[in-house]
Amino acid sequence: MRAALGLARRGLGRVWPNPTVGCVIVNGATVVGRARTADGGRPHAEALALAAAGPRARGATVYTTLEPCSHTGRTPPCTDALIAAGVARVVVAVEDPDPRVNGAGLAALRAAGIAVEVGCLAAEAETVNRGFLTRMTTGRPMVTLKMAASLDGRIATGTGESRWITGPRARSEVHLMRAQSDAVLVGAGTVRSDDPKLNVRGLGIEDSHPVRVVVSGALSLPRDGYLAQTAREVPLWLCHDDEAEEDRRAAWTELGAELIEVPYTPEVEMDLAALLQLLGQRGLTRVLCEGGGRLAAGLIEAELVDEIVCYTAGVVLGESAIPVVGGLEVAALQLAPRFSLVEVAPIGPDLRSCWRRRA
Repeated sequence: MRAALGLARRGLGRVWPNPTVGCVIVNGATVVGRARTADGGRPHAEALALAAAGPRARGATVYTTLEPCSHTGRTPPCTDALIAAGVARVVVAVEDPDPRVNGAGLAALRAAGIAVEVGCLAAEAETVNRGFLTRMTTGRPMVTLKMAASLDGRIATGTGESRWITGPRARSEVHLMRAQSDAVLVGAGTVRSDDPKLNVRGLGIEDSHPVRVVVSGALSLPRDGYLAQTAREVPLWLCHDDEAEEDRRAAWTELGAELIEVPYTPEVEMDLAALLQLLGQRGLTRVLCEGGGRLAAGLIEAELVDEIVCYTAGVVLGESAIPVVGGLEVAALQLAPRFSLVEVAPIGPDLRSCWRRRA
């Protein structure tokens, strides 16, 4: 199962809207087949592993990180393939909450006389597929907020200089985070001030670019910047409100961007919860937010941030510098949003800490 989980991790950011699944088939003491979900979400891991095993799958044990599918979509059910192959036992890490599966896959295997075990390394499997599980249970993708800040929680000097607060190793890790995410989310201010690329560089996996998602209510973004000029090469989704001018909509559509209209009210500005539901409907399971302090504050305040990954540099910028999180309406300390520490590690001269939202 650990080997299957390792395979599943390789599919992060590459298989949405499907879950990333790893499958290992063992006959006796020999691994006869192994695979992960293919890029784009199909073929599924079990089908690929069975194809690799061939006739050696008969009587074998199958280790899979998620309950095999039992419904017919663009490909036949994996349960049918497992039954036809004559496997003797299937070990599953976690059940699939997709209403089209949700226990039906396990029931089909048992009805065919196959021994089924569930729960092997379940916690690890849930972590790997947390994005898919979040989308299935809440309708929205999992949101990771990435921060790169000084010791006193600042992301730029008072004049706006921010390159580079953290060192090259931390920046390389962020590119890996992008590669393992379905989309990168930023606000309009970040686009206007930084002209970011939001792609994957320096890792040798330059085909792993995430969807670039920008929150811009009025679509008031520069049309001569990098995102605009590459909108036909790497997907660019612009989230705007219903008052965005038609000529701006037409211009961005002509450039190749996909426009997503999001509900807006004067009280809460753009409805970020609705925005994430719309992203979930489009199949996204894992979103990495690299926006500025205003977007970070909005997501935190709306309780939409599932985890925070913070890179802290050994530099102090002072009160006039720009804070990593914008204004929050916190009237009392006990009402402040809280996260639990999961991991902390030195990354070159910097420190990486990972935090998860408390239930």
